[in-house]
Amino acid sequence: MNLLLLQDSDFLPDGTVQMTGRRAQHAREVLRAEPGETLRVGRLGGLVGTGEVLENTPGLLHLRVSLTDPPPPRAGVDLLLAIPRPKALKRVLPAAAQLGVDRVVLVNAARVEKSYFDSKVLAPGFVEELLLQGLEQARDTRLPEVLIRERFRPFVEDELDAVFGTEALRLLPHPPATQPLHRVGVQQAPRVVMAVGPDGGWVPFEAELLEAHGFRPFSLGPRILRVETAVPVLLGQLALLREDAARPA
Repeated sequence: MNLLLLQDSDFLPDGTVQMTGRRAQHAREVLRAEPGETLRVGRLGGLVGTGEVLENTPGLLHLRVSLTDPPPPRAGVDLLLAIPRPKALKRVLPAAAQLGVDRVVLVNAARVEKSYFDSKVLAPGFVEELLLQGLEQARDTRLPEVLIRERFRPFVEDELDAVFGTEALRLLPHPPATQPLHRVGVQQAPRVVMAVGPDGGWVPFEAELLEAHGFRPFSLGPRILRVETAVPVLLGQLALLREDAARPA
């Protein structure tokens, strides 16, 4: 936990912050923060800064906070993600939050097991907790939006443009493709939507429908990656290509 995230409900009338539970326990048992010391803090959805410890007793942390700086810049990326195995989703959602993804749409696909929709991992509270873990790691304060859609074709045909807009570059990492990521124009794209299939990949109908709606296929190389590996690799490659493009010649 590199940042203590403050909820609106943590603020007292005098402007100080009081928290209990996991965050207070972390400050006491891991950070061992003493009165007078400062901790990194951020208000959920707002600024980051520091918190001076006023009191740190078992189960209670009291801070005087100064929030002065913006959180890290956004990545300009959205994900259309076929719902992976619940264990994999527990890794993917924190990673998406850490890497500054703005929106994640978890969608059904032919190779997604129906039982995944009954998993506790998709419960709103569980999803939020995973995202908060990612924000705490990255010192960010802005939660990605997460939507769940149980029907693939109706989402692509009827909702895709409304959810992701029509200006973003739409990309489809898909093993049959041969051209690499740097050949599909990501360097100049201010926004990108990445459609990542399940471990078995999109079936031909799904890939063809995505391509018909503007998704450009590309290859990640000869190795076939699991979803929990592919997502951070994709986001890391995208960030690196954009950084290289932004450097002076």
